[in-house]
Amino acid sequence: MPPRVQKEYKECDQHEKAYQSQDAVFIARKRAIGGKKQKPIRFVRNVGLGIKTPETAVTGNYVDKKCPFTGGVSIRGRILKGLVISTKMKRTIIVRKDYLHYISKYRRYEKRHKNVAAHCSPAFTVKEGDIVTIGQCRPLSKTVRFNVVAHEAAVNAGTGKKSFRMF
Repeated sequence: MPPRVQKEYKECDQHEKAYQSQDAVFIARKRAIGGKKQKPIRFVRNVGLGIKTPETAVTGNYVDKKCPFTGGVSIRGRILKGLVISTKMKRTIIVRKDYLHYISKYRRYEKRHKNVAAHCSPAFTVKEGDIVTIGQCRPLSKTVRFNVVAHEAAVNAGTGKKSFRMF
């Protein structure tokens, strides 16, 4: 399998007022003289924890400083799996995390859920009803402390948002 790196520079997507470029990449480099090995033109890293870097992060041309694959955010702490219930915000999704809580008096479990806000990098095209794996990172905003690291497309979109699912 050939290495997944870019040798040619492609300008990054420009959707903001300020010029967007990756911090770790020097755009104005000169061409290599002689047989020197050239570094790849796009900064991509391995998150670790058995998480595979998506192909769109390697070959894409987006800039996101909060992306765990192309930005400066490290994944540490908890890894959760949940259902996407809202994608209305820009690069932020709401994930429903279902769990069982034990009631010792009745020796039974009750169903509970929490809604968790997570940053979704442009490497993933996430829709409502999809199942995502999110990893804990440093606080990215007032409510966002998680980042999407893996994505599974919805299998059966017929079930509702508020149905209880264990993964």
